[in-house]
Amino acid sequence: MPEYRRILLDGAVVEAVREGDALVTGDGRRVAAGEARHLPPVVPSKVIAVHLNHLSRVAEFQARLPAAPTYFHKPTSALNSHQGAVVRPEGCKWLNYEGEVAIVIGRTTRNIAPEQAAEHIAGYTIANDYGLHDFRDTDAGSMLRVKGSDTLCPLGPGLVTDWDFHGKYLRTYVNGELAQDGSTDEMKWDMHYLVADIARTITLCPGDVLLSGTPANSRPVRPGDVVEVEVEGLGRLTNHIVTGPAPIRTDVGAQPTESEEVRSTALGGDWEFRGIRPPKRP
Repeated sequence: MPEYRRILLDGAVVEAVREGDALVTGDGRRVAAGEARHLPPVVPSKVIAVHLNHLSRVAEFQARLPAAPTYFHKPTSALNSHQGAVVRPEGCKWLNYEGEVAIVIGRTTRNIAPEQAAEHIAGYTIANDYGLHDFRDTDAGSMLRVKGSDTLCPLGPGLVTDWDFHGKYLRTYVNGELAQDGSTDEMKWDMHYLVADIARTITLCPGDVLLSGTPANSRPVRPGDVVEVEVEGLGRLTNHIVTGPAPIRTDVGAQPTESEEVRSTALGGDWEFRGIRPPKRP
């Protein structure tokens, strides 16, 4: 399956094709994939993410799926790349990973049937849909700061074409330990359905990204942690967590909170109901 990457090479943004452990540019230059400075593999005009979709996640939250999927938007300023640093702002505690498959649109798409969606998809990449749940009490409706803060949308390492999304594993590792272990077959709504659903009222443009949902066991991470998302056939997306250089300003806006809802969401369900005490976070 062809895999295309965008990298920074000798001061310029270039596209490269992966050949084994090497990335080869259009002019023939070769760079080791492990040494390349990666960029997000696509440049979207918008990033749209589905809420609950994986059945293991639904069961974890003891939730009930709606009749049709619901969505939120991540601004493109949240984009990040393979090997990039994910920032947990100073004063925040509840930054969660969410390993996902990202759908990349290949042609202008509007008002299509699910059976037509494959013709409009350029390929797939890996995403980590990080959530800063400290802002959940104020942004639960929009998810704007929860999911849209800077650096919270890593994509990569590459765009893979001709990938069949059926029956593929999706795993997230934190510091080498398995944290999420899901499958694309546990998605209630598959990739084609999601594309057709959004395109009923929103025109999707080449490069646009749709995030297809995460399995159970999204949990908080802290500065110093290394988080890797591995999807069968798509590779492995690696990021590390750092502390922001400055605290959240206190002279404007709602402040980070640590309510029962924040803790419950970050820790994977109704911890108080289950009698599980949330751990103290530094």
